[in-house]
Amino acid sequence: MKERYYSLDVFRGATVAFMILVNNQAGPSYAPLDHAPWHGLTPTDLVFPFFLFAVGNALSFVMPRFRQMERPAVLQKIVKRSALIFLIGFLLNWFPFLRWDHDSLVFRSWTWTNDQGVLAGIRVMSVLGRIALCYLFGSLLVYFFGLRGSFIISIFLLLAWWFLCYRFGDYSLAGYFGTAIDKALFGAEHLYHGEGVAFDPEGIPSTTAAITQVVFGYYVGWYIQLKGKNAGMIRNLFFAALALLAVGYAWSTVFPLNKKIWTSSFVLVSTGYAILMLLVLIFIIEFRHWTGWGTKFFDVFGKNPLFIFVLSGAFPRLLGLIRIPNPAGGKPTWLSPLSWFYKMVCQPLTAGNLKNASLLYALILVLFYWAIGYALDRRRIYIRV
Repeated sequence: MKERYYSLDVFRGATVAFMILVNNQAGPSYAPLDHAPWHGLTPTDLVFPFFLFAVGNALSFVMPRFRQMERPAVLQKIVKRSALIFLIGFLLNWFPFLRWDHDSLVFRSWTWTNDQGVLAGIRVMSVLGRIALCYLFGSLLVYFFGLRGSFIISIFLLLAWWFLCYRFGDYSLAGYFGTAIDKALFGAEHLYHGEGVAFDPEGIPSTTAAITQVVFGYYVGWYIQLKGKNAGMIRNLFFAALALLAVGYAWSTVFPLNKKIWTSSFVLVSTGYAILMLLVLIFIIEFRHWTGWGTKFFDVFGKNPLFIFVLSGAFPRLLGLIRIPNPAGGKPTWLSPLSWFYKMVCQPLTAGNLKNASLLYALILVLFYWAIGYALDRRRIYIRV
């Protein structure tokens, strides 16, 4: 009987909670709650790799069961789960399937021409899309090549990603070679445009390095189970984390830390920090048995992570179809209910400090989604794919 590690559940839940916090900044945000403009690293940049690391942790508990199943059943399970997660992410990008065109609600077609006369479209890739692909290939690597083989292949992928980025472009937004591949696969109108140009931070090429995050998470989860709850396990993983950080930061001098193109140095550094955070939680929860409202708060997010994350993306989009006249007049003419709440409630409560208002708004939404997760947990309703 494998030992249960409550700390792993709390780690996953805390990652989801912080992901919701940073994704729901309604206005200007404090620097730690925003991504690095390009090269660099902020706490927000660690959220996504931490989640992929947690996916690998969870996989280490499931893989022994996979080993006892027939191969076709295992492959069917892995592929089906990956496809469902990818599809949910794609449909979330499309949701709520309607948009305002001047004063009329129209169907959000596959492509359309926006107010600036530029062709726009539904984005194909997404956070969930990357999670799906990383889970798919990470699981297959571990299943077919085992611990040693998948680790060696992961190192090869990180080195290969460095070579490709160096050989076929540079590390700038304009010079990143992967954008041309994403455009060829999906079309510029179906990529992310948050950088002001067609560029997808969850694109296909950079997923190459992100896959290794799942493998490393698997390796750590396997090692924790192998060694058990003892000081030796803590010590060895602590030194492993320091080694990853040292190598990652050294590598970053030639291959900069960059979450948006998921550089190899970023993988090593973020994995190092993920291990350190997990070790802190293991020490507090498994060794000191310090559990209370804090751990239970994050555990709620960890019980229904996919559902709560999807809800946090779908709910604002759905409310965005409701238009409320701007009480202050001027631009914008209309506000959504959540925009109205930010402007008319959060800003006055923070005396007009926009960063504090944005933080308050995000914290309230985190509590709102927690309440929904808590209600589900109380009823033992767990929504999984």
